[in-house]
Amino acid sequence: MRIFKALYCHFGERHWWPGDSPFEVVVGAVLTQNTNWGNAEKAIANLKKAKMLDAEKIAKADLRILQKLVRPSGFYRQKAKRLREVARWYLEEKWKFLEDELLRLDLLGINGVGEETADSIMLYALGKPEFVVDAYTRRFCNRHKLCCGKRYSDYKRLFEDNIPNETALFNELHAQIVELGKNYCKKEKPLCEKCPLKWDLEPERLRK
Repeated sequence: MRIFKALYCHFGERHWWPGDSPFEVVVGAVLTQNTNWGNAEKAIANLKKAKMLDAEKIAKADLRILQKLVRPSGFYRQKAKRLREVARWYLEEKWKFLEDELLRLDLLGINGVGEETADSIMLYALGKPEFVVDAYTRRFCNRHKLCCGKRYSDYKRLFEDNIPNETALFNELHAQIVELGKNYCKKEKPLCEKCPLKWDLEPERLRK
């Protein structure tokens, strides 16, 4: 929580994830796989322009048309198939009645939906308290020696065991970590000396 407060004071409220509807967030979670958000946004813009950003339309779409629209996001053949499967899953509306644990397992049963994508859909589209672990989160945790695990679940457990189990808090903390990764905790040439957590995470302070 001290980390969250330090980041929140530095960056302010982030209002993440951008999307005009829960289904648009679901689409974004699939399209942002293995690419940056800017490329996913271009694909979403294509879908909107073609009036295809709709679960029923995507579920019934011709794969060749869908591939053309989502091409800017990369891996467009796989993503077109995944989008169609996820759209069909969304239309079944299991998310309205399944318990969170079963809902997450159901999502993970869709071909091409991994843990990060499932948790993004759960948290940002469906409002469920599932913490999202992405490359920014792993990098931040590793550099600050907060987690020594290699599995997705190790990082996820670190957060879910140490902060209140609240959707809004999970949402905002993950958004803060993303902002930290983009501006300071970069993959190449990180700005450690200017990091807003530099003083708060010194070993002698953590022991207090």
